[in-house]
Amino acid sequence: MDAVSWANQRLRRTRLNREVNHHHHHAPPDYSRAFAVGVVLNLGFVIVEASYGFLSGSLALLTDAGHNLSDVMGLLLAWGAAALAKKKPSERRTYGYSRATIIASVVSGLLLIGAVGAIGWEAFNRLFDPPQPSGMTIIVVAAIGVVINTVTALFFVSGKDHDLNIRGAFLHMAADAGISLGVVVSGALILFYGWNWVDPVISLFIAAAIFFSTWGLLRDSLNLAVDAVPHDINPAAVRSYLLGLPGVNTIHDLHIWALSTTDTALTAHVVMDALPDSDEFLGDVAQELETRFGIGHPTIQLERAGSGVFCHQSEHCAD
Repeated sequence: MDAVSWANQRLRRTRLNREVNHHHHHAPPDYSRAFAVGVVLNLGFVIVEASYGFLSGSLALLTDAGHNLSDVMGLLLAWGAAALAKKKPSERRTYGYSRATIIASVVSGLLLIGAVGAIGWEAFNRLFDPPQPSGMTIIVVAAIGVVINTVTALFFVSGKDHDLNIRGAFLHMAADAGISLGVVVSGALILFYGWNWVDPVISLFIAAAIFFSTWGLLRDSLNLAVDAVPHDINPAAVRSYLLGLPGVNTIHDLHIWALSTTDTALTAHVVMDALPDSDEFLGDVAQELETRFGIGHPTIQLERAGSGVFCHQSEHCAD
């Protein structure tokens, strides 16, 4: 190949790569008002619930108040991360601050796991020396919690399946609503049957409920934090799609990772028998990757079969 032909090929490849590397910036829904209302409502309820928990001697109310306080912290983290994610990329932070939503999800999950340990330990100790709390006080205060937590959870229900950060906020509130309902049942059993031992038992169930509702969130968040393929994307299906494109000989160095809790990126080297003559091929591929797999930030490098291009960092390259 002469120098002119080689230069033209490199120029065309660069132009094609630049075409497919455009970013689809779809503005995520704004949950700022939901976060603000949720924080105010729950912080006020924590103060009321903790006060009545101390006055009535109810561990169930105190543990629920402690869990609600961790939820307020979780909401503040998620709110701050969502706000940071809206900041534009800079020369130093070329992806912007969108990864803050992943960090917030991890911290939120760890906060919940910490709450589980504290609640479980205190409840276990009180099993052998149950207090005598006021059943009516427990019922009234916890019933208020059911309403507040349900209303707050509904603020985030529309985004729970599309954004891990919002899913974390939703799980916090939904778990609290169920937990407060359990506390209502505890108060009723104490009021009508005098079963004081129910108070720490309900607290243990609260701890178990928090753990199981949190585990999936923490697992998915940690996976995203180490650049694993998002759980809702099948990498084998993506590879199969790329290999099935007309003229594609093979692919290598396929990487898929999350830029944030809502955005996914992909890079791949696609080896073809003959490079396409127009940008239409890469444009169609980018559109299909977003439509079929939810990958909105693809970067594809086209290579001619037999060019001898290979990954120079083999320990970091997928086949």
